[in-house]
Amino acid sequence: MHDVRWPAWRRRMQASGMSRVARQLAVPAVLGLVIGVVLAFQSGTSNSGLTQIPLGTYVTPAAADTAAALATAMPAPSMKSNTTCDIIVPANPLSAQGLAAPYQLTGPNGMTPAQSGCEMSNGAKLGAFVQATILDPATGTLSVYEPLVVTQGTRPDTPGLKLNPPVIPADAVVTIDFGFNGTHLVQVGATPTTLADAHCVSGQAGSAFGQTSFCNGVNFFNAVRQTERKGLLKVPSPGTSNAIVPSGGDLGTGRSCPVISNFEVAGLDPGESVTTTYLLNPLTGQTAQDNATYQSYVAGSTLVHGNSANVVLDQYVDPILGCTPFEVPDLSSANVPAFSEALDEIAAGAYPPKTAALVPENDEVVMGGGESDPAKTDLYRSELGQAPVSAATDKSSSPAMYCQNLVDIQTPFLAANQKLLATGQSPVTATADNLLTFLANDLSASFTRLGCQQFHLANPVSLKRNSAGVAIAATFDTAVQTAL
Repeated sequence: MHDVRWPAWRRRMQASGMSRVARQLAVPAVLGLVIGVVLAFQSGTSNSGLTQIPLGTYVTPAAADTAAALATAMPAPSMKSNTTCDIIVPANPLSAQGLAAPYQLTGPNGMTPAQSGCEMSNGAKLGAFVQATILDPATGTLSVYEPLVVTQGTRPDTPGLKLNPPVIPADAVVTIDFGFNGTHLVQVGATPTTLADAHCVSGQAGSAFGQTSFCNGVNFFNAVRQTERKGLLKVPSPGTSNAIVPSGGDLGTGRSCPVISNFEVAGLDPGESVTTTYLLNPLTGQTAQDNATYQSYVAGSTLVHGNSANVVLDQYVDPILGCTPFEVPDLSSANVPAFSEALDEIAAGAYPPKTAALVPENDEVVMGGGESDPAKTDLYRSELGQAPVSAATDKSSSPAMYCQNLVDIQTPFLAANQKLLATGQSPVTATADNLLTFLANDLSASFTRLGCQQFHLANPVSLKRNSAGVAIAATFDTAVQTAL
């Protein structure tokens, strides 16, 4: 999770007479942003499963109630060692009332938030995030909404200690994406049927996905495609930019602005990219939605956020390249234009690159027992509107071809555009000193974590680090390689 963002992000902290906490006690927002970012985005870190269990009461489940993916008995973790949390999903989460009901973060196996460290004030390590993208099937209109996650036992830090439901059509089709900064997030239904009714998916029995999960993604993307076919939804083109130096020869995309499925920007964990941010009151541990109203209301607030490849593209890479991400009104922020994981997938589906990077079968979140699992990969991809494993998709995204394309497309892109990218801000200054070295570090980590060396490929990135381990320079071997 992350703890705060920088000025380039959506955050705009404002001083206001409405603030309920004395100014002299407020934690400076800028300091919080810097600290949060340093703690939050750990490139190349591994996150394991997220699973679900139904629950008839609004409390943390007993260990015996956990889903098959957590069936193996584990010793009770201490607060320092724990990396697993529960998140209680409110009833009817796809409805307007459900979207406005807070999700509750708490400890696993009956542990309290304090015992487990599963508190939003500990967001850099164990923060959870929820994001909804909403479609009006009658008009093709899209919007986003960021449901709030609170620490169990606390209330939203908002006037009246509650949120007003967004105004959405009665027949709106909603998809909900989850993100987590720990290693295992367990969905718990507020009622016995909450998760099933909302079509929530977190993996296969005994084989959970990674730090993210989904609710109603398949239905949402089916509805999106239907509105596109009817001509109701017209996704704006990503466009082109003269600032981009063409690279990659026939494999590259020239001066076209990248979408999330471009190998030029593909990363280690595609699809694990909720872009939600929350405000944190450091004095009370309460959270609020990140919007101008609550920024004024919560004095000295800091920003918490999760690791997100989509944020890197939409908030860092696109502006440097002279490109604009797909944005729609954010109903939780006075209709300010915002992006989301689902919006990025919609744009990628409408304007796919000729060589598309889909969730690869050698990503550990879709593997089963350390082996490729096409059925699990298909399940994961379907929640993002991506094509299933097939001979056609394997031409770009089989384990071997994904690695080959990562090397042969992204490496020359970074090399050709390194002067421009080096002027960009690093998403995490504790990882790299600028945007180029951050992306180079991510490419190198992706190569290693995906096991690309097993296909007789060589890591194309050489990094220079300072004494603190921060990447400060990168060189690239752009020789074309072939996976064997």
